[in-house]
Amino acid sequence: MMPLPPLLPFPDIHERLRTIFPEGTANRNYVIREIAAKTVFVMLYIGAVADAERWLRPDQVTRMTDAQAALREDSERHDWQQASMRPAAGNIEGRWYAANTREPIRDETLREGLVRLGAVEEREGLPTTSPRPRYALAPDFAALFHPDLDNEALQAQITRWQEANLTAGALARIAIIRRGAIAREGRVLVTFPNGETRDMEPGSSSVISKAVVEEFAPRFLTQPSVIWLSESRHHVVARDDQLAQEIGLTIDPGRNLPDLILVDLRPKDPLLVFVEVVATDGPVNEARRAALMAVAQEAGFSERHTAFVTSYADRDNHAFKGSVSELAWRSFAWFMSEPDHIMVLHRGTEADRAHLSELLRD
Repeated sequence: MMPLPPLLPFPDIHERLRTIFPEGTANRNYVIREIAAKTVFVMLYIGAVADAERWLRPDQVTRMTDAQAALREDSERHDWQQASMRPAAGNIEGRWYAANTREPIRDETLREGLVRLGAVEEREGLPTTSPRPRYALAPDFAALFHPDLDNEALQAQITRWQEANLTAGALARIAIIRRGAIAREGRVLVTFPNGETRDMEPGSSSVISKAVVEEFAPRFLTQPSVIWLSESRHHVVARDDQLAQEIGLTIDPGRNLPDLILVDLRPKDPLLVFVEVVATDGPVNEARRAALMAVAQEAGFSERHTAFVTSYADRDNHAFKGSVSELAWRSFAWFMSEPDHIMVLHRGTEADRAHLSELLRD
């Protein structure tokens, strides 16, 4: 009988998962929550590691109990693995999860989480509807939970796994989010398109605002300038009244202006860009868009020459997930962690429909 892998308590597995999958990891919540840690624990408990040709069925995670998890001898683990594959006779006292929890374990923790990230392998050749076990930890991922690994050795092995398994885009996204977390700890220095610099107070909103000025503006505007930048409705970091007057815009802080107002001066008719920074709430919704459009129209800007952007730290962030349904049509969403991309909320009408082929044009 092949020896089973050594066991790390699931609270320690939970802690390691947070390090292995830093902020910026796709579907991070699926792979760092407690149910993910317990799923990894059960896979280790039964030896479901791909090179051992042992596999897990999601309902086995629901059947585990604290009493069983405390039994660590290989013979006890083998016996439970076999028993957990048989139909349950009555209620399982102290089971970790209800029987119907197998669906989110299968769909979220495994398929959309650990499998997508290369941490879990799926058994080949099984029909989709087969009840046979099909999931196993990738050997290099399972090795990250060896109890003897700690401190520098653990971090070095985690780094090697990340570099081998996470895509270049995923690693870049993680690095950007990590830089933002560091910046939140001290004052945030913003460099404007004209080379001037200003300090902003520490905080997530300031970090995203900095990214809008330094990353978004040069990527999506040809000749960008900053007319207005605030940390809140009451603290103005920068305002350029002279430039505002030149383009006919009246800046009145009492009008509940957005976090940033940018302008692209290269087009014959300048493009006015209103930007809301969302760290917790406050996207460009339909009401906000209408209010800001009124400000633009007073300055003589048409809808064609006015843009609305809601900026976020990351697509996987709770701020985006909690506000995406509010975003206004004919606006954009931009993410600090993926600076080269932008989400377009196209507003179609009966009179002016756009086919997908047109929307796909660069």
